[in-house]
Amino acid sequence: MKKILFLAQIFLSSLALYAQVPHSVTVADIPVIGISGSVSLHFISPEKISYVDLSSSSLIGDLPEKNILRIKAIPDSVAALSSSGDAGLVTIVGETFIAQYRLSFLSPSNPELISTQIDIVPTYMRSLDISGIGLSQNEMKSNALSLLKRRGDVKIKKESAFGISLVVNRVYTLGDCILLDLSFQNSTNLIFDVDELRFKIADRKINKSTNVQSIELKPVFQLYPFERFSKSYRNIYIIKKTTFPGDKEFSIELSEKQISGRNLRASLRYSDILNADTF
Repeated sequence: MKKILFLAQIFLSSLALYAQVPHSVTVADIPVIGISGSVSLHFISPEKISYVDLSSSSLIGDLPEKNILRIKAIPDSVAALSSSGDAGLVTIVGETFIAQYRLSFLSPSNPELISTQIDIVPTYMRSLDISGIGLSQNEMKSNALSLLKRRGDVKIKKESAFGISLVVNRVYTLGDCILLDLSFQNSTNLIFDVDELRFKIADRKINKSTNVQSIELKPVFQLYPFERFSKSYRNIYIIKKTTFPGDKEFSIELSEKQISGRNLRASLRYSDILNADTF
């Protein structure tokens, strides 16, 4: 009986150890791509590339765009690469994925096997569950475009001065982000050249004897560039979710580039943020 129990314990322990072995990727699992010394190879990512590793010192790479990796062979290494045929591994990490490829160095006489562009597709991605990373840039853009399509007559806040209006159309929360739908209107014949649009948490009541306490919040995403507008303009901004006490307010400040520029300030109460709908 003791022998049976002992064997059962060994069996269960083996199962536990086996269950703890993490899923691994072997070199044989990694797709192979043919490259040559005569052309550059471009990887096109659906997201911004945050990290790249080239296992071979015979290759160099750069990021001409945030989502494009360009690699090529170092001229002095072409002979050695041609001899071995092995150009190592390339590892590419985006905001939410990791992808790896094996590079095989080929002769220019095999153009049908040599790649110049590779789209990084889900088939060869492994998802990354990174705590705190929040929404990817693609997800932010997709949600911002969806919000832009929505229309509503009820505005949360509107401030006007000097023929300029700043309108807070809607406020939504999504994960750990706050989405702000803002409109800007100009009833004058002077084009408004934007100096700054700033988001702050500041004191609600300011006494002359006290210093102004404010914290500026930088948007993590804005849908369109905002440099000037002649009559009307609408944009979506995304900031990280934050909390602030009742004696503070969330302010949006718009300023013009001119020396005596027109300035506008709209403020939201904490309840406006708390009562924001989930997007």
